[in-house]
Amino acid sequence: MFDVVSTKENTSGRHGSGATPLRNGRWTGSNIPLVALTDTDHRPPTTNQPPPNQLRFRGLRRILIANRGEIAVRIIRACREMDISPVAVFSDCDRAALHVRMADAAVAIGGNPPTQSYLRIDRLIDAAKATGADAVHPGYGFLAENEDFAAACRDAGLTFIGPTPEAIALMGSKTAAREAAARAGAPVVPGTAEALAPDVPDADIAAAARHIGYPVMVKAVAGGGGKGMRIAAEPADLPGAVRAARSEAATAFGDSSIYLERRLARPRHIEVQLLADQHGTVIPFVERECSIQRRHQKVIEESPSAVVDRSLRQRMTAAAAAVARAVGYTNAGTIEFLLDADGNFYFLEMNTRLQVEHPVTEMVTGLDLVQWQIRIARGERLDVDPARALTPRGHAIECRVYAEDPDAGFIPSPGMITGVRCPDGPGIRNDSAAEAGAEVSVYYDPLISKLIAWADDRAGAIARMRRALDEYAVRGISTTVPFFRWMLAQPEFAAAQFHTAYLDELLHLRSGQPFFTPDPSVEEVAALAMALNWMDERGNPLASPQGRVHEANPRWPSASPDAAVVPQPRPTAGGWARRGREENLRA
Repeated sequence: MFDVVSTKENTSGRHGSGATPLRNGRWTGSNIPLVALTDTDHRPPTTNQPPPNQLRFRGLRRILIANRGEIAVRIIRACREMDISPVAVFSDCDRAALHVRMADAAVAIGGNPPTQSYLRIDRLIDAAKATGADAVHPGYGFLAENEDFAAACRDAGLTFIGPTPEAIALMGSKTAAREAAARAGAPVVPGTAEALAPDVPDADIAAAARHIGYPVMVKAVAGGGGKGMRIAAEPADLPGAVRAARSEAATAFGDSSIYLERRLARPRHIEVQLLADQHGTVIPFVERECSIQRRHQKVIEESPSAVVDRSLRQRMTAAAAAVARAVGYTNAGTIEFLLDADGNFYFLEMNTRLQVEHPVTEMVTGLDLVQWQIRIARGERLDVDPARALTPRGHAIECRVYAEDPDAGFIPSPGMITGVRCPDGPGIRNDSAAEAGAEVSVYYDPLISKLIAWADDRAGAIARMRRALDEYAVRGISTTVPFFRWMLAQPEFAAAQFHTAYLDELLHLRSGQPFFTPDPSVEEVAALAMALNWMDERGNPLASPQGRVHEANPRWPSASPDAAVVPQPRPTAGGWARRGREENLRA
């Protein structure tokens, strides 16, 4: 049952700078009409439809974004530039979120847990119909790679901005995807050809592992995001790895089927972005380097890879395009490869959606992948120059900034963001929905920002990213910004000498050492300031009337001529850092 549909006119402040939050189901301080809906009530919104689209962007007038946070904001911005009306959806705790305020219409779809809102296919379809949407963009995560959702959109007469349900189902199965890649001529890592269902005997699994050769990776067939993966270094490790992978896969994906794959020694994770239209054209893009991972989850991505030369790029991108053509793929997708130390690459999996790290590709090619998703979905032909897609212009690096405390084992840090200072300047892009007053919820992934730096070369991009991280500050919660400052200062990172296990090994060697160590001189200033503050609060007994300072600085006015005023130390760079730590400002 829907709570409310709220719509608002397009104004110069449509991006939310002047918007006010919902209060008790109403937008305070505005004249926005509200329409209460039931599950069977599909009246269109009462606001005027957007003006006719420009000829270049014809075909879709209104898109419902079945997601939240920074990716919803990213898609809304693409819609604005294409003169398309964006529709947002929100759970209870997202009622006043930035993506809701930026959209032309917003539909409440349920409670805070994703199973009550962002994973409810029926409510999302009803919301699209109720708001007169032509299409649905799934973003990434949630239902982005769910073939049932794509099919439900198609059955409801809505354009799903992504691949077909059949392609999602085929490539969403890791074993089926491996088989399809092998048929297309792409090299695959040795492993089991079929899924190992829960009823497969342990002896058969052990025999398969012996045939593949240790160490082996135990992986969820329906896996993704590093979930449902375990390593068995030797036969004794296999039973526990299988149990753990099955349990995690069942919880995360509702499917406990697994498969085995040989674990390569210190590989790099290289992926190829693809666009494919409905007319048979497939365009591969310059590769992305995604080897900086923590527990199999990417934390830093960059493009191009420092170890991929032109010849290897041609071979990898040709293999990726061949896989996409073999399965009749359309829209945006990514083929992921493992690259060993000898320059051999192997198909890993295909992500049938827009990737989190898509901005680095946009930065080095100058192409808007989200707009191309929309254009492909409405039947346009790809007119991207293949050479442009494969020729990087400069270098881009992305840091995934999470609301986590790196000094406490990267545990989530939910809560209210009380202040944000975002980095800016040449070559800096910050894809985020974080703002002062926003709540980081315990119900969703704690990603709050994707910080991207671009420069003419990799060294310049690293320097710009380090400068941007020094400018970045978030008050009220802990973030991974201090970790990234440390990470980008590592000599191995600067030399591009790393692999997928590098970060985990490096963190293990730190043994819990904090990522932020204050300067001793700053600590001395902090102690002095605390002592002066203590004396001031108690009437400053050490300062005699003759020694008092009366109105010595107009910035510190006293209540009367006789009142004592103790000038505080002028904040320095170290002082700002101290104050940041005192106020939990991760500067």
